[in-house]
Amino acid sequence: MIRGIRGAVVVDSDEALQVKKATLELFEAIMEKNLLNVEDIAAVFITLTPDIQSVFPAEAIREQEKFRYIPILCAQEAQVAGGLKRCIRIMVLANTPFDQETVRHVYLGEAKNLRRDLLGEVES
Repeated sequence: MIRGIRGAVVVDSDEALQVKKATLELFEAIMEKNLLNVEDIAAVFITLTPDIQSVFPAEAIREQEKFRYIPILCAQEAQVAGGLKRCIRIMVLANTPFDQETVRHVYLGEAKNLRRDLLGEVES
């Protein structure tokens, strides 16, 4: 069964190295928490807020040889008043035996404020 697994992270500043490091850390945490292998991944969607312009976050994942062939798409997040600044969101579509209630979504640092409803399941 293919499931959507969500995650988000906020960076302190729009610097390419920081954006790439945070993106890779989030992606690898999603994989680890959901016991995923590269072969399980169907696709990855990444959105970023308009204030991140230094680099495509997907580059961080693509630069890893083991993730080279995963289809990844980046898009700009909707600009909403009061929304988090410098936020990178990821949705991994993956084959997993987990049901919707068992999937582990990963929200790191300040981004955990996005999904307080999943507080028991949110990773800090």
